[in-house]
Amino acid sequence: MILFDSRWIGDHGIGRFAKEIYDRMDMKGFYNTYKPTSPYDPLRLSFNKNISSYDLFFSPGYNAPLISKKPYILTIHDLNHIDRKENSSILKNIYYRTVLAILCQKSLAIFTVSEFSKRRIVEFFHVPRQKIFVVGNGVSAEFLPYGRKQSYDKPYIFCVSNRKGHKNEVNLINAFINSNFSKSAYLVFTGNINQQLKSLISSLDVEKKVIFTGRITDAEMASFYRGAIFSIFPSYYEGFGLPIVESFACGTPVITSNVTSMPEIAGQAALLVNPDSQQEISNAIDILSANIELRKDLSLQGLERAKFYTWDKVVSRIEEAFKLLGYDDLIKRI
Repeated sequence: MILFDSRWIGDHGIGRFAKEIYDRMDMKGFYNTYKPTSPYDPLRLSFNKNISSYDLFFSPGYNAPLISKKPYILTIHDLNHIDRKENSSILKNIYYRTVLAILCQKSLAIFTVSEFSKRRIVEFFHVPRQKIFVVGNGVSAEFLPYGRKQSYDKPYIFCVSNRKGHKNEVNLINAFINSNFSKSAYLVFTGNINQQLKSLISSLDVEKKVIFTGRITDAEMASFYRGAIFSIFPSYYEGFGLPIVESFACGTPVITSNVTSMPEIAGQAALLVNPDSQQEISNAIDILSANIELRKDLSLQGLERAKFYTWDKVVSRIEEAFKLLGYDDLIKRI
């Protein structure tokens, strides 16, 4: 039987990936009091006797037993902690270049979520391409084109984001304020404001134009997507970029970046911009806000593209990988 590291299960990112897979596949969940994100976790797993009683250890994250007699599969969603200095640290660099490098070499296989991430894993860890399986990501059930729509007294652009530097929020706010559309619209971010953005918004005197939702549920997020004139996701770096396909699934047009995985995920169904160029972002905002036919066209293309990104398809790719690896006898759907 497969032992699945269910400590990763949560609401966002790796946690969402873990939950959706675990809910669909018959696997034994692995629990203990240690966090899987700890740099010491691979060593602790090495001395866990429970792991050796299963056929295979499957981690939806970047951890696995450093010493193991049983095969294991780990999942590397991106190399954000290596490729983006603002998200890196000395400890993270050491972990990736030593512990994770060893885990990759010794693993039965590595799962990842995009061709972009696969290329980076090959380049950084020097593992054979055939060892890496792109299983993708899916859109959860709440994200549909019909349902409640959020509304304000003006149209708004919606940005699913957090306050991390690679999300490019400073450039986006400046680009929005310099657009013609900002005169009659709001820019809405998920999450809570931080001091950096508070200072920026205050210096621009646009406190009434930029809104932060605070913490919201997936159902609430879907209502924000549906109510938006379009969504915008000008990130500098993504291993996948789930907000792109969430917006597609809600029928909402998208502006996103032309770097890393985002062109791969968006295809022809979004407007692509250079995330370094405030002018390009600003122009895209004005073009899409003024062109209702373009918005309709992108909405239809996005709905079609969203059909490629379902959790059932992700699980099917995982099952196919297990078959190719010779472990098809362990696969059971719930």
